[in-house]
Amino acid sequence: MPGAIPLWDKTPPFYNPNFSGGEIPRITPYIIPSDKPLGCVIVLPGGGYAVRAPHEGEPIAKMLNAAGYNAFVCDYRVYPYRHPVPLCDANRAVRFVRHKAAEFGCDPNKIGILGFSAGGHLAVTACEFYDKVIGDEGYEPDDIDRESARPDAGIFCYAVISLGKFAHVGSMNNLTGGDRELAHKLSGDVAAHVNMPPVFMWHTFDDEAVPVENSLTLAMRLRELRVPCELHVYPKGRHGLGLAEGDPSVSQWSGQLISWLRHSLKW
Repeated sequence: MPGAIPLWDKTPPFYNPNFSGGEIPRITPYIIPSDKPLGCVIVLPGGGYAVRAPHEGEPIAKMLNAAGYNAFVCDYRVYPYRHPVPLCDANRAVRFVRHKAAEFGCDPNKIGILGFSAGGHLAVTACEFYDKVIGDEGYEPDDIDRESARPDAGIFCYAVISLGKFAHVGSMNNLTGGDRELAHKLSGDVAAHVNMPPVFMWHTFDDEAVPVENSLTLAMRLRELRVPCELHVYPKGRHGLGLAEGDPSVSQWSGQLISWLRHSLKW
């Protein structure tokens, strides 16, 4: 299995060698053998736009592999980077996988994006803001940038969606620097539109860190827009459960996701 691959073969846009130890955005492929192109999912771990939680990365990719899908864990940039840098990285990850789909054994028309918590917010915005190539002054788009950045499915797990009334304040501040106007623009329920891909969401009812209203509000907005959506709300469970192994109720989410991919999307 290949190791981590930089998303740019040149200096990434907005790069600052003093931020995060000079880390560059990259993806790690988790590819399974197949005689036909497979659906795939790009995984965005959460962490308040400050870190990326390991238990929301590789274990999720391996779960998807076990179900017959290729997966990619994306190391997008976090604070002190702010918007639009994480979105730049997420858009690029979709374009990168689509551009190299044949090499990875993926179907370029079956690319999902899955995120947890703040990574869920990034997944939401990647499903809403995908029309433009994001770059800093002097950035020259390459062949990969000519690909569509629109995911074919959005999967949002206890996601930070609102950056307003139900915001996770730490995520909002790390992403926007407390800019309320920008936060409103980047609220998933506000930015939702009719050309979003189908959505799968789950949350726990008593999540104290990221209130369930984040998912409920987006689901209602998607209903208004007639964007297909499947939402699961489990009665109990702390924030940040990942696969929720050991919790018979919440751990159902992964099986329900696979059923959605297979039966609703026909992947």
